[in-house]
Amino acid sequence: MTAPSTAQTLAPPAGQPLGQPPAQPPASERAARRARRLRGALETYISLPLFALLPLVAIWIATFHFIDVERNAALGAARDATREQVDTYEAQMARNLTAIDQTLKVIKYAVEMNGATGALPVLRRQGLLPPGLVIVVSVTDRDGKVVASNPAMPALDVSGQSFFATHRDLEDGSAAGAPQVSHTLSDSARAEPHLHFSRRINDADGHFAGIAMVEVDPAYFTSSYEHSREGERGLLALVGNDGVARALRVGDKVSWGQHIAIDGLPGDAAEPRLIIPDGVPRYAGMRRLHGFPLAVVVGLAHGEQMAQYQQHRGTYLAAALGASLLLVAVVGLVSAWSWQLAKARRRERHAQETYAAASEASLDAIFVLRNVLATDGAVADFMVEETNSRAGQLTGIAKDAMRGRLMGEMLPFYRGNGMFEELARVAQDGGVAETEWQAAAQPASGRWLQRQVVRVEGGVVVTIRDITERKLTEERIRHMAHHDELTGLPNRSLIRDRLEQAVKHAQRHGNCLALAFVDLDGFKLVNDGLGHNAGDELLKVVGGRMQACLRRNDTLGRLGGDEFVILLQDVADDPLALAPVLEKIRQAVGEPVMIAGQAVQVGCSMGVVMYPRDGDDPKTLMMNADAAMYRAKDLGKHNFQFYTREMNASVEEKLVLLEGLRKALEATLDADAPAHAGRFHLVYQPKVDLRTGRMFGVEALIRWRHPEHGLVPPPRFIGLAEESGLIVAIGEWVVRSACRQAQAWRAAGLEGLTVSVNVSARQFEEKRLVERVANALRESGLPPSALELEVTESLLMRDLNQAVERMRELKAMGVSLSIDDFGTGYSSLSALKSFPISTLKIDKSFVRDLADSTDDQAIALAVISLGHRLNLRVIAEGVETEQQRDFLLAHECDEMQGYLFSAPVDAERIGEMLAQQARRDRMRLAG
Repeated sequence: MTAPSTAQTLAPPAGQPLGQPPAQPPASERAARRARRLRGALETYISLPLFALLPLVAIWIATFHFIDVERNAALGAARDATREQVDTYEAQMARNLTAIDQTLKVIKYAVEMNGATGALPVLRRQGLLPPGLVIVVSVTDRDGKVVASNPAMPALDVSGQSFFATHRDLEDGSAAGAPQVSHTLSDSARAEPHLHFSRRINDADGHFAGIAMVEVDPAYFTSSYEHSREGERGLLALVGNDGVARALRVGDKVSWGQHIAIDGLPGDAAEPRLIIPDGVPRYAGMRRLHGFPLAVVVGLAHGEQMAQYQQHRGTYLAAALGASLLLVAVVGLVSAWSWQLAKARRRERHAQETYAAASEASLDAIFVLRNVLATDGAVADFMVEETNSRAGQLTGIAKDAMRGRLMGEMLPFYRGNGMFEELARVAQDGGVAETEWQAAAQPASGRWLQRQVVRVEGGVVVTIRDITERKLTEERIRHMAHHDELTGLPNRSLIRDRLEQAVKHAQRHGNCLALAFVDLDGFKLVNDGLGHNAGDELLKVVGGRMQACLRRNDTLGRLGGDEFVILLQDVADDPLALAPVLEKIRQAVGEPVMIAGQAVQVGCSMGVVMYPRDGDDPKTLMMNADAAMYRAKDLGKHNFQFYTREMNASVEEKLVLLEGLRKALEATLDADAPAHAGRFHLVYQPKVDLRTGRMFGVEALIRWRHPEHGLVPPPRFIGLAEESGLIVAIGEWVVRSACRQAQAWRAAGLEGLTVSVNVSARQFEEKRLVERVANALRESGLPPSALELEVTESLLMRDLNQAVERMRELKAMGVSLSIDDFGTGYSSLSALKSFPISTLKIDKSFVRDLADSTDDQAIALAVISLGHRLNLRVIAEGVETEQQRDFLLAHECDEMQGYLFSAPVDAERIGEMLAQQARRDRMRLAG
């Protein structure tokens, strides 16, 4: 569906003036819409979920209220417990520290009365010293050395401690000052950490005389920790005013030295906080101790204090979730049941409307027929209960006029064409019946129709569809599947089918038939030179000409490309009787054809077989006709040849030779293959400078010694390798091998020698030719200037632009190029000028009779003159006599190769010839 244009979108409906708002629907229609919406909203599956939201919201409001009350109670209990613990711990520490300070005062008084060494014995006799297992008391002199202790301990010097320095630095005659409390530390006398409580001792003159000390284990100050009150992660701490813990206990672990910011701690717990960096938030309280530079800190772990609350909270949430899920499940089940009932009602209400709309919009004719039963219960007729407009168009009877009528009255012919029997069978037995037929009655006369009959309760439904277009499409597809798209002739599939039918017919009636394979000669030249469109036009013209030469019951088909097949049925068992029609076809094909304003001419090679003389089955006939066609090509093209048994022998020989080629290539590339496997090998024919007589290069020539047939001449297998595509791999091996051999000669000191390699048409057209040559040079180490590639003149003209581009790539690498067999092709001078070549090679066909033939002499002179004018060197191949050499030398030909100087020889002989030439050069220079 296409989108409406802007003008269509903005245009008002028909009959509405421009610039006015759209007309509103009538009030009755708006009221009906509101009533439908209200009925829909009152459906149980809509209203029940809405009402269910109220108890659902109430459940969760109550749940969160109870959770909040529980949380506030838990927080209050935690704060109260912390406050109580702080008060208790403060009282305990106050008693303990007061007792320690009282001990310090007693020791100080005893020292002042009895001296530093006599004080402790007096107090011990009086029972005024604390137990030595818990508390150690000692007295130092003014130099900080301990002079008395209980229990006795090794000599100790505390003059370097800060608490000693604090007492010492007080002004003489001043009051003793407040007691000092050290950090928790260990000393040389006691390895266990302990706290030092100390007071100053003055002599009779008020001067500093030493200190009285009480040493206490830090665990003494946290021994009141109880798991039942503080929990597993509660905290008790005795902290100095400097914020450093003198004793700190968490659970069962006692430690000291942590920094606690007591200035930021409230007297009572407020919110949980991190007191020490153990990651546990605690409700904490702090009290400073009167008369001591100390404070007590109590912390109760937040998680432990709120554990009961968390348990209750989970219980509340689980209960609320369970109640909610139960409510949702009940409401969902009731709503789903209600929705199913409503949906069933809607389906029932809309079924007839949907059927009516669908049938009316359908392109098929639909008939709802009710059974009319006879007295015995059999179907006697059918009455039209309902139809659509398409049914009226198909029958020519109005839709309303058909309703209620009997089919026998309305369409009397339906009892005679089998339609009634089909309807009655489906009405009684069930199932589905489908039938296609071509209508004979008006108004659908001539059109193809398809009928489908389905049983329903009390009758049948008949659907009739116009399938004329489908039938025509199927016919076109069948034609396309069996005919060539370009020429319209039968294709390979239809040809095979007709040949099979013709062979069966000939077998039954004892007749003969002929089969001809036709291949156009010169078609590729037209297709490549003028383009594929010209080639297609030529194929259509030639196909029409051949068709005009045949009888009505003969078959002309196209196999593909430029290959055709002719099937001649009911012919005489005499090949001569076929000659006139075959000659007529040959002449018709050979007539010039105007293509794109240019006259072109092709020929045809035909191979002919006859049944049953040349084969008794289609496969054999096709194979033998193909062999006869190739014989026609071998005999000069543009002729026809009848099949003979010798032709198959030639084909079989070619297949055997092709298999041998594959095996020879595999053996050549496999270094581990046995020597008798028939490998390829290279021989080399020298190239000689005509003026000096010196050998300057060689041409690499491939040889193949077949394990059974011996030495196979190159003309026998090179063409076969070209056809099969093996020439690409063989040619790559030749290039690599020749480069390696040339580099081996150079490594042996035989430099200055170039090696020439012939490049076939398939090699030259292969995209990776330049890459393969570069790889061969790189792997062998041969300089590009020492390699020359020889290409034929006709090869270059197959695709001139591509040939020039590829030659330029090779030339850019430094590789030399020469044109082989010059004069046998059809290149123009302008094309020759564009080739980046360095050498022209005169074909041996012009050299063979050079001494006697004035025509060959004229051609040779022309090639030499042309080459020199283009600054090219000219070499003659096939020089076998001194007369030929003398003629070429006299007319300034540059180079030659041939049996006069040397036949192709192996690499070792070339090495010997080069070594001999080098010795002659040295002797000439020495002389």
